[in-house]
Formats: sequence, structure tokens, C-alpha cells
Amino acid sequence: MTKPTHPDPRRTLTLRDVSEASGVSEMTVSRVLRNRGDVSDSTRERVLEAARRLGYVPNKIAGALASQRVNLVGVIIPSLSNMVFPEVMTGISEVLEDTGLQPVVGVSNYQPDREEQVIYEMLSWRPSGMILAGLEHSEASHAMLQQAGIPIVEIMDIDGTPVDSAVGISHRRAGRKMAQAIVAAGYRRIAFLGTHMPTNDHRARKRLEGFEEALAQAGLTIADREYYSGGSALAKGREMTEAVLRRTPDVDFLYYSNDMIGAGGLLWCLEQGLDVPGRIGLAGFNGVELLDGLPRRLATMDACRLEIGRCAAEIIAGKRPSGVIGGEVIELQPTLQPGDTIRRI
Repeated sequence: MTKPTHPDPRRTLTLRDVSEASGVSEMTVSRVLRNRGDVSDSTRERVLEAARRLGYVPNKIAGALASQRVNLVGVIIPSLSNMVFPEVMTGISEVLEDTGLQPVVGVSNYQPDREEQVIYEMLSWRPSGMILAGLEHSEASHAMLQQAGIPIVEIMDIDGTPVDSAVGISHRRAGRKMAQAIVAAGYRRIAFLGTHMPTNDHRARKRLEGFEEALAQAGLTIADREYYSGGSALAKGREMTEAVLRRTPDVDFLYYSNDMIGAGGLLWCLEQGLDVPGRIGLAGFNGVELLDGLPRRLATMDACRLEIGRCAAEIIAGKRPSGVIGGEVIELQPTLQPGDTIRRI
């Protein structure tokens, strides 16, 4: 039996597509995908592999509703504890409030396999659109999103190629902009402190890449690095800062991958009686308002979270000025906030 290579992306995939791709009957495909009936392990694996490769997602809407969409918008975020995402959700909710569309949230925990599972479950209910963080997904997730036949908006990042639409900032440009401000203020021995990010925290990775590019243009390199995973961000920020300054005492600037660990570092520096920003400067990322009550305002960069949520929801709801649903890349411009922890030029 001839296997189709590229099903028409303009139509929804069916059991027949999976049947032809796997070389078994539609009834067998249905049994495998519903986990019903007696099917050999080899056949089951062949069907599941074909479904994953094609991006097929079963339709859980039964009967008369089977050909329709529901008024749900799937929103997939990496974390509920990260203070970045509530503001994004606020922007989404504000725009969708009078549209009849209802956001439904799933959490990936920064794990591609978990994201893949959430995408599968959400698409099986045939939502009217989907919003998800980041541009990097597993091969199976990417296939499902491409075949979904609905507006897809990837948010927070525009450094890459979206499946459909993207709304966010350029994290590489954000990293370069911060490095340029630090160098212009006269700092030369600069350390980086952040989360481990070999595969999952792509946005932090891109910021660091841009940061190092700008340092290289100024003839500088990062003097020291400290990484962490898990635990209280404030406490980790204190621990990491102490570790770097004990190990490399001539460091004169600490660049943190986010504001929370930066806040912990600032508190440690002030407790040690260090002159901030004279002896040592600090900066984070995200512009978290919760930290406005610190003894010094931490230098940071606003990631345009509320506006990202609003723009993404406008694309899904067809509220953009262009009137077009999908196919847009919207780059927002983050604002550098020097606060009290970078020397004034």
C-alpha cells in the first residue's frame, strides 16, 4: 500500500490518513488510538508512529458536533509558579472577554514530552485556537500544530520560525541591549548567573547568546558563570552571588537570567556592605513589579508580558487591525530599566 508523504495541510487529518500511512485498516487504527481491542505490539507501534509523524489528533467531539469547533482557546505555559505568566494570561483574558471564547490553560513544566501530551489533549477537543509559549517544540508537537487547522500563536519569543503566528520580543536583541548598557557604564569584569538551560529554557539561552555577542564586540568575555536548578529563586540568588564573588572577587557586574535570583543577589550584596552600583552592579530580566519594594531598584528589562497576551488573543479572535487571522509575526520592544544598580553615565 502506498504511503502518503504530505497530507494536505488545509484539511483535518482522518483515520484514513493514519490507516494509509501505517498499512492497517481504519478499524485497527481506531482500536489502537482508543486503546481498545486486541492489537499486536508491532501493529500498535506502527500505528502510533504513523499518527505521531503525521500530527494526527483524534476528535473527541461526538455526534452532531463532530464537524464543529468549540469556543475554547488552548493556552499552554511552562509554569504556574513563574510570575511572568499571570500577566500574559491577564492580557489574553481581557481581549477574549467579550468574544465568546474561553481560555483553557495547560502547563508543560518546561518539558517537551509534557508539552506534547498537553497539545494532544487540547487539540482533541477541537479548540478555536491555541496560544503557547516559545518556538521550540518536539517533532510530534510541531506536526500536530501544523495540522491543527486553527490559528496557532507562539508567544514570548520571535527569534525563530513560527508554525503560524508569533508575538514576543527578540531575546537575542534584549541580551545585546543589556550588555551594551553595562559596558557603557564602565563595567568590565562581568559574571553571568542563571538557570541550567541546555535544552529547555530557550529564551534565557538566546538572551545569553546576544549578551555574549555584544561583550565580544567590546573585546570582553564573561569572567565567571554560576548555574542552578530548582529551589527558591531568592535563596539561590544569594547562594550563587556569594559563590561567584568568593571565587572571582574582582567581578564588578552580575548579570542574572531573571529578576528573582537577581533580587536575592542584591540583598546579599547589601548585607555585605558592598557599594552598589559603585563597586558592583547588578541586572536581571523580566521587570517583575513585586520587587519594587527592594532597598534598591534592580536594573532589569520589561518583557512586554501584558501586551504579548493581548496581541496573541487579538490574533486568535480576529481583532487585529489587518483583519487577518494568523500568519503574523509581531515584535515588541522591551524597555531597559536601569534602576539603582547600574552606574549613571
